[in-house]
Amino acid sequence: MRFGINSFLFTSPFTNDSTKLFKTFKKWGFDTVEIPIEDPSHIDPAHVRKELDKAGLACGSVCACMGPGRDFRGSDKDQATAMTYCKALVDQAAVLGCPNIIGPIYSVVGLIGAHEDDVKKQHFALVVKNLKELADYAATKGITLCVEPLNRFETDFCNTCDQGLKLIKAVGKKNVKLHLDTFHMNIEEKNQAASILKAGKHLAHFHACGSDRGTPGNDHIDWKPIVGALKQIGYNGDVVIESFTTDVKVIARAAAIWRKMEPTRNEIAVKGLANLNKFFGKKK
Repeated sequence: MRFGINSFLFTSPFTNDSTKLFKTFKKWGFDTVEIPIEDPSHIDPAHVRKELDKAGLACGSVCACMGPGRDFRGSDKDQATAMTYCKALVDQAAVLGCPNIIGPIYSVVGLIGAHEDDVKKQHFALVVKNLKELADYAATKGITLCVEPLNRFETDFCNTCDQGLKLIKAVGKKNVKLHLDTFHMNIEEKNQAASILKAGKHLAHFHACGSDRGTPGNDHIDWKPIVGALKQIGYNGDVVIESFTTDVKVIARAAAIWRKMEPTRNEIAVKGLANLNKFFGKKK
């Protein structure tokens, strides 16, 4: 099991110049970096891979940023735009030596509404169709798609582990797995540990976030049963801190971060990693 950090805590968008963060991440003790690629034109993946190797880090996951116009349940144009974008992420992940594309790989973030049942069925069918195509393409590059349920304020399509598992089953591809996040689960799940156990072998990526998007472990979440559940299912993927602060204005606005969650963002990373090492019994 490796511990990682999502670069949104420090920068948006991630560019070639952002690789200067890698040395610090390594110094703090992280094993991997999770890179959100807002636009494939922002990076040269070969350069980023070189800088990762130089720092002694790995790119554990590329985070899909499903912004406006990228929607697998939207118009024909939006579906095509989303497919072009996601296939480009797959290509870049392959160059980065990254095994996973993660996030809400199904719909534009922020689309919410009380859709009628027939509309929901149409949306589901569209997402399944598109994910099948994307999964087949990703398989040619050895890439896994990790679908993340988000909370009700960010999507009305997939909020829970059960809904994520239903989607994965309908897609029916070996390289389509589940991505769970303690922040979203804290809102949507009755019991986080039980959801992890239910996900079982389908869980391929995990975000460790504070209940307020701050430092994991400096919150009210009961981490002991969560860690126990991950160990019980034999989870050996990355555990990534994905927290946001007011320092990165674009992300703060998108994630509704209106106040400081912790004194500094460095503290979120450093103390968060120390807490994860303690929770999982890893010595550093």
